Amino acid sequence: MEITGRRKRATVKDVATEAGVSRGTVSRVLNGQPYVSEEAREAIEAAIAKVGFVPNRAARSLVMQSSQAIGLIVHEPHSLFVEDPNIGSILLGANAALSEADYQLSFLIADSARDIDRLARYLSGGLIDGVIIVSARVGDPITRAIAELRLPAAFVGHPRDIGDAAYVAIDNRGAAREITSRLVATGRRRIGMIAAALDRDSGSDRLAGFVDALGNRFDPQLVQRVPLYSYSDGQAGMRALLERSPDIDGVFASSDAVAAGAMAVLQDAGRVIPDDVGVVGFDDSSWAMRCDPPLSTVHQPAGDLGRAAAELVLQQLHGDDRDTGGRVLECPVVWRGSA
Repeated sequence: MEITGRRKRATVKDVATEAGVSRGTVSRVLNGQPYVSEEAREAIEAAIAKVGFVPNRAARSLVMQSSQAIGLIVHEPHSLFVEDPNIGSILLGANAALSEADYQLSFLIADSARDIDRLARYLSGGLIDGVIIVSARVGDPITRAIAELRLPAAFVGHPRDIGDAAYVAIDNRGAAREITSRLVATGRRRIGMIAAALDRDSGSDRLAGFVDALGNRFDPQLVQRVPLYSYSDGQAGMRALLERSPDIDGVFASSDAVAAGAMAVLQDAGRVIPDDVGVVGFDDSSWAMRCDPPLSTVHQPAGDLGRAAAELVLQQLHGDDRDTGGRVLECPVVWRGSA
């Protein structure tokens, strides 16, 4: 079928003509303003449906000084988006809360310095009303840009330099301490950690919890630092630990993806899990059930984190400053066959 031209977009004038009212009356209905009779309102709604009118949100934003859009900024490399199910779950949780409030989610990725500069310019343009920030680091330029613009914001996680800004998080340190203690209780003597993402609060807190649990038994030589919560970093970290300490019999991996990579290396090296080496992770993501045996881990309520962060931003937009500080959600240990 040949397309001969674009259909003309219906206008406010078209709606007014069809409904038999003035354009001003149509505008009042579209903007939710009072002083319109019920009869006129019903005629306008019927006319909108008949002529196929779609409000121009950009123009409406200029009048209302609101875009009805919230940005979700994820400060992670592009490569991690395919691997990390938590990002998708946070996004879906935030989107559900915003949809209920008739707000649109705008997904923004900060992978490079150029991305950060571009996002700072975008945020200053009034195209979004507030932001949710995931994976911010201490000293993050995104955090500085948001503070300078005074945008309503909520962090997923708790970087140490956000002052009294709203955030939603889990107790990474306490959960890491608990699952490491469970691993110790299985009788392991040489327990190491593949410690990822130490440039953000989640990674550094999980390492701190691991150290807490081991106490005097902690050996810094059994900690392998890696950059990201990724499968490939789990593989690299496990290879380094095996080379340095071939007698290792327990591993705490700071995410499920890292744990899955570590388990693959151990099994390729002929180690039986959990008989020879017990492995635990963190997240309770889809990675945990892909492992064989299934992975003991910490349940991170990623969807609830996204929803709670969105609710905190909406609360600020509605002028409600009550209890917009920190929220900490529960994250229980889920014990399976890997340890």
